[in-house]
Amino acid sequence: MKLLVIGSGGREHALAWRLAQSPRVQKIYVAPGNGGTANAPLLENLPLQDTDALIAFARDEKIAFTVVGPEAPLAAGIVDAFRAAGQRIFGPTQAAAQLESSKDYAKAFMQRHGIPTAAYQTFTDPQQAKAYIQEQGAPIVIKADGLAAGKGVVVAQTLDEALQAIDHMLGNDGAFGAAGARVVVEEFLDGEEASFIVMCDGQHVLPLATSQDHKRLQDADTGPNTGGMGAYSPAPLVSPALHNRIMREVIQPAIQGMAHDGIPYTGFLYAGLMIDQGPDISRPLKVLEFNCRLGDPETQPIMLRVKNDFTETLEHAVNGTLDQAEIEWDRRTAVGVVLAAAGYPDHPRKGDAITSLAPDTDTCVTFHAGTAIQDGQLRTSGGRVLCITALADSIRRAQQAAYDAVNQTLFEGRQFRRDIGWRALNTSKRHD
Repeated sequence: MKLLVIGSGGREHALAWRLAQSPRVQKIYVAPGNGGTANAPLLENLPLQDTDALIAFARDEKIAFTVVGPEAPLAAGIVDAFRAAGQRIFGPTQAAAQLESSKDYAKAFMQRHGIPTAAYQTFTDPQQAKAYIQEQGAPIVIKADGLAAGKGVVVAQTLDEALQAIDHMLGNDGAFGAAGARVVVEEFLDGEEASFIVMCDGQHVLPLATSQDHKRLQDADTGPNTGGMGAYSPAPLVSPALHNRIMREVIQPAIQGMAHDGIPYTGFLYAGLMIDQGPDISRPLKVLEFNCRLGDPETQPIMLRVKNDFTETLEHAVNGTLDQAEIEWDRRTAVGVVLAAAGYPDHPRKGDAITSLAPDTDTCVTFHAGTAIQDGQLRTSGGRVLCITALADSIRRAQQAAYDAVNQTLFEGRQFRRDIGWRALNTSKRHD
């Protein structure tokens, strides 16, 4: 069969790489793809981004089904367009994608359906937002309402920082354009974050392996927020008891709530969670955000741990038979370390030559994101450039294997954290 994956990031490379392991797959087109998907076995880049052109290609090439990676085409209604043309596709409709494309919509949805989340207010007027912030005090969180490539969130530790964020988004700066024309100001939540991702077919839900990412640019969770500087799977934080609570208190109410609102949810659903300290059966649990797609960089370690034919799993999802699907997980731990370009996240530099890459093995794979082949040379073409992902029988060994490969991967100005997996290591120490 032939498949089509929409997107150009590390998430899409990892997804296409895993699907290509299926003996049933003849070719996977990645639109538009990146430097890593350009020459990989069974993968072929497709220089198309226009929805009508993609639909025509899927029809002409008899694509079995299409999978959408990033949020922007989902928010623009690519799933609706494919379905209207009779083409099979996995992802949420434009209406369902509002769970990610509008934080105000998501917060109101959670309140309406009893899903635990932080208290909030939404503003379009900067003075009203500032008055609310001064009343609430710091720390406090300011979020651009629309899509901002994972960078529209400011966790302000001081009032000055919070007020500057309002000026940045709602004031003359207009940093995020239409995405920041409305902001959500919400209470600061303390605790530990985890990523909980499931697949949905409109009725049935299949959880993926747990994971945890690292949003801050620098070690020890310092520096600005990014799209993610690394991730690992599984997340020791999410015990079986906590897993059951998340399904019961967050995921099932979300899927049932969407159906109740007349918007059945199909696609990947990502709940970003803040989990406070305490026993798993009672510790406070709140949703920071919903994303309507796989996380990046969580996808890379998750896909490295899939053992069965993931193509069959996606077929069940497209067919509405996820209740008949299972995923077999490698019991080992996977750690992914992101290498970012100089100047990331605000002003990433492009065009640097990638002069050395660690060789891929059965247990260590370099997934490309912001890369492109220019005149035969692999170069940086975006903020997050690569995600080196390793699999081993402990978090420490997976971390060491990933960083060994990082040391073999060179381009000028590269940035990376040196502590990916530190929370899992601390958990392991407590249990030793």
